[in-house]
Amino acid sequence: MNTAIRVRGLRKTFGAHTVLEEMDLDVSSGEIFALLGPNGAGKTTAISVLTTLQRPDGGSAIVAGYDVTTSPDEVKRRISLTGQSVAVDSILTGTENLVMLGRLSGLTPRAARKRAGDLLRHFGLTDAATKRVGSYSGGMRRRLDLAMSFVVTPEVLFLDEPTTGLDTISRRELWGLIRTLADAGTTVFLTTQYLEEADRLADRVAVLHNGRIVASDAPAALKARIGGDVLEVRDRHDGLLQAVPTDGSVADLRRALDILEHAGAEGTVTLRRPSLDDVFVSLTAGSASLRVLEESA
Repeated sequence: MNTAIRVRGLRKTFGAHTVLEEMDLDVSSGEIFALLGPNGAGKTTAISVLTTLQRPDGGSAIVAGYDVTTSPDEVKRRISLTGQSVAVDSILTGTENLVMLGRLSGLTPRAARKRAGDLLRHFGLTDAATKRVGSYSGGMRRRLDLAMSFVVTPEVLFLDEPTTGLDTISRRELWGLIRTLADAGTTVFLTTQYLEEADRLADRVAVLHNGRIVASDAPAALKARIGGDVLEVRDRHDGLLQAVPTDGSVADLRRALDILEHAGAEGTVTLRRPSLDDVFVSLTAGSASLRVLEESA
């Protein structure tokens, strides 16, 4: 399979602070690749470098076949970026936003309007096409923002925490749209703090820690590294006291019950499979954990 993104030894510093240090990663064409890490880990900086918004201080990055440092214009022609904030004009309608960007991208007036109509249909916004964006819900604005990334279809789509601030339904609707885009051949590189998002959406995930990629694999493969099941010991208020790795033995169960007893608390012991949160904690011991969505599957 062709490689859409290839990064080797990437470095980026801000003054005395090193954000990215010897970062390596590969992303295959047509896959959804998720970069995980807590706030401040360097996820947004990585996207800024890969989309030519910032120059690296060392190493190399090839995106869609071109070097981000020596051929930034060629990279820009082949990518789109949707950031954490929605970049649409609230005064204009959905159609007007898309037509304006189409014209700025070099489309004729007729081609721009046709493209706008096609994208509004694809992203489920036809009924809101003539409404001012200021009246849109958060999920509708995010869908329009994503649609604007496809006025000219990119080879690589960068999404920096695309579902931040969305409710559960809007978030999962957006997951479906992103999967549809990838199935059509677009490579998707996204950053996220939501572990459920990475687990359900990404073909492969990488964990960024101290400026380096410390693990990269399919979600199931990363979770398999943790080992067997986990016994969760919780108090009567459902607060997590401790997670105990287990091979299903009585000894492990007894150890979990002892933890509950020593805490002097009433509660429960439940069995669950390893999660990406377990993976993250095991790879970045001592760091703040990622947020875990408490939503039901």
